[in-house]
Amino acid sequence: MDRLKEKIAIVTGGANGIGRAIAELFAQEGAWVLVVDIEREAGEAAAAAIARNGGRAEFCYADVSAPEDAARAVRRAADRNGRVDILCNNAAYLGDFHAVVESTAEEWEKCIRVAVMGTHHFTKEVLPFMMAQKSGSIVNVVSIQAMVGCMTSVAYTATKAALLGYTLSAAYDYGPHNIRINSLCPGPIQTRISPQPGEPHYKWQCDQTMLGRVGYPKEVAYAALFLASDEASYVTGATLPVDGGWTAK
Repeated sequence: MDRLKEKIAIVTGGANGIGRAIAELFAQEGAWVLVVDIEREAGEAAAAAIARNGGRAEFCYADVSAPEDAARAVRRAADRNGRVDILCNNAAYLGDFHAVVESTAEEWEKCIRVAVMGTHHFTKEVLPFMMAQKSGSIVNVVSIQAMVGCMTSVAYTATKAALLGYTLSAAYDYGPHNIRINSLCPGPIQTRISPQPGEPHYKWQCDQTMLGRVGYPKEVAYAALFLASDEASYVTGATLPVDGGWTAK
């Protein structure tokens, strides 16, 4: 219960689904967690639920695509004790996706602004703290769609693939400062916006995995916990799929 004892952690997109599961687990393991999201009611509920269960968390409204919001959120976390130990870049844009011909400029712009630039804004803000303390862990929640082809989602897939490159470059540059930066790639995970059991796409997702099922947010959270913790002290620049074996087929 103390794998992240006294760590200061930020989780973007922490109000729902995978992000909320990560925030909850980080808090259970001893971290103080800043839950960052644009959904104020859900974010406040997530932080309150953590507190009810004995954890420490606060909600911070922030649009990850806005650099000033990222700076404000990171300062709020650092105000706890002058440190930021963990950043989990989980926020993403999930909308109506299309193939190349049908994709729109707005779709591309939102995917880039939230997934790529949102990750960049928060990473850029936490790095000075991590360099000063000579330690830190950044976990970028990407997707197996950065590793395998999927239908009618060219903008989403392209931006997720860009995050793998971002992770590798950042890990190279900041490894000498003892800052670890890794990618976590979930496969099909059952959340409020996922295909439901009985729907054709749900069955298709299950059929792609070796385990024959979708995963659950806490299964991704446990992988994030490993990468965030000191147990992964020699792991950086890695890509960890949590996908039931989809990418290994």
